[in-house]
Amino acid sequence: MAYQVTTFYHFTRLNCLAEKQSRWQELGDRLGLKGTILLAEEGVNATIAGESAAIEEMVKIMAADLGLTSVPQRHSWAKTIPFQRMKVKIKPEIVSLGQPQVNPEKQVGTYVSPQQWNQLLQDPDVVVIDTRNDYEVAIGTFQGAVNPCTKKFRQFPDYVKNNLDQQKNKKVAMFCTGGIRCEKASAYLLEEGFAEVYHLRGGILHYLETIAPEESLWQGECFVFDERVAVQEGLKVGSHALCDHCGYPLRVGDLAEIRYAVRHCPQCGLTVAVSNEL
Repeated sequence: MAYQVTTFYHFTRLNCLAEKQSRWQELGDRLGLKGTILLAEEGVNATIAGESAAIEEMVKIMAADLGLTSVPQRHSWAKTIPFQRMKVKIKPEIVSLGQPQVNPEKQVGTYVSPQQWNQLLQDPDVVVIDTRNDYEVAIGTFQGAVNPCTKKFRQFPDYVKNNLDQQKNKKVAMFCTGGIRCEKASAYLLEEGFAEVYHLRGGILHYLETIAPEESLWQGECFVFDERVAVQEGLKVGSHALCDHCGYPLRVGDLAEIRYAVRHCPQCGLTVAVSNEL
């Protein structure tokens, strides 16, 4: 049996967070769903997994609680549910940039569809930036994209001030896993006075889901924050596992007949047995 994995986010001013936390936790548990839902005054960010009908009911109720008729979602599949339990958490931000003046509900950059994204990547006048963390970039990114070499998203404003402040009149295009980080980053750049800011609608996941492999400018796999570790074209489960010691993503390789393989982690140098049961 395959289980559905659904991701979505929405920037909107929320109140009664504790009430929503309790209601959504109870609902997710009752429907047998697992995953993580982050709640903050700026909105909601969710990844949930389980049976399709249960997810549909959960998302429908959550959307109604948010005053929406629907929310844009990304769907993929896994052989097992890639979470241990359902967690609904209240946070200061649904994605932590550490810039309270930034309001994506007020202004964001220009959304770019996956079909239009390749044109931006091939435009020499566009600076393309991967807004994800360094360990995510290490296993896959777009051709020609700049890696800010950040360990966490909160370091992105420092990268901008140290590297992009003199390029405010240039076109800047950004991307991330599902769209939330690059959307918030685009709001930050506009706040800082950048003139033309673009970001990939739906993120890498939407691109991999939409663009045919022969047309794709994506290289490698896309890190995801669950037990699948990474996905590839068509959102199929990728070939990475996490180091037991430091959490760095390791490539398992094509081990169709071998369940476990011993690897030395390039990050911490320790020996780890990684499972190919994805």
